Amino acid sequence: MSAADTARSVIEPTPRARKIAAGLVIAYALVATIPLVWIFFTGFKTPSEAIAYPPKVIFEPSLEGYVNLFTDRTRQTPEYMASLPPPETWYDELVRSRNMVITGPSRFAGRYLNSLIIGFGSTFLAVFLGTLAAYAFSRFKVPLKDDLLFFILSTRMMPPVAVAIPIYLMYRALGLSDTHLGMIILYTAVNLSLSVWLLKGFIDEIPREYEEAAMTDGYTRFQAFYKVVLPQATTGIAATAIFCLIFSWNEYAFALLLTSGQAQTAPPFIPIIIGEGGLDWPAVAAGTTLFLLPVVIFTVLLRRHLLRGITFGAVRK
Repeated sequence: MSAADTARSVIEPTPRARKIAAGLVIAYALVATIPLVWIFFTGFKTPSEAIAYPPKVIFEPSLEGYVNLFTDRTRQTPEYMASLPPPETWYDELVRSRNMVITGPSRFAGRYLNSLIIGFGSTFLAVFLGTLAAYAFSRFKVPLKDDLLFFILSTRMMPPVAVAIPIYLMYRALGLSDTHLGMIILYTAVNLSLSVWLLKGFIDEIPREYEEAAMTDGYTRFQAFYKVVLPQATTGIAATAIFCLIFSWNEYAFALLLTSGQAQTAPPFIPIIIGEGGLDWPAVAAGTTLFLLPVVIFTVLLRRHLLRGITFGAVRK
């Protein structure tokens, strides 16, 4: 047996080891998805079934949770219910079966739209600015580069509660409280450190000779960056965008402190969905399920870039 074959036999896992590793991964995936599956099915239960003990695994699906999520309702007397004309829609009939009437749409749709605007808007800005900054740090001699990079990273280490009051006072003075622009700027600033550090590692892996060859052929620096560096950095950009979106999408503390109506996102709104006698758990589960969808879809669309991204560039270094 040659030295290469010996080294390969040492590095490559045995079939048994592969089966054990695959079994562990599958077991972990199943355990990790149990809460998500339970939330999904809870969204199709009635309020009484959602809090039943022992928990009901087999039940008749109902869309009451989704109806309660998107509507505001009020309970009425039997006499008033009898005076109403026949229901025109299936959800109106469903609500009336609980001796209630729909008074209008809920605020969830608006909060969900706010999350989309703020989450994707801040992600785009963080990745755009982070790409430019990472390219500058990677390719040019920036004075005090190491100190600046550490300062940028240090902003990520700071817990939100440590700067909550100063940011609240500053935003109130500038008129940015409860605005889409204010939340986009804040989330962009928080995500920028992650974006710069991740993308710098990816750009460092791209040989400088590619750009030099392009500029020798007559490209400007910007053209070389746009046509040579960016296509090769797509993997890192996609992976960074996913991480930035996850933070912006799930952020709770600043959204709770700095928004109350116009720009409030879904995370601080979903936990306060009130039903009769307490939280409306099917509506909460329905809102949580819908809240997960954009990030899941975005991640699935970029899954191949994410797989390469987390094993290349900054993480490998």
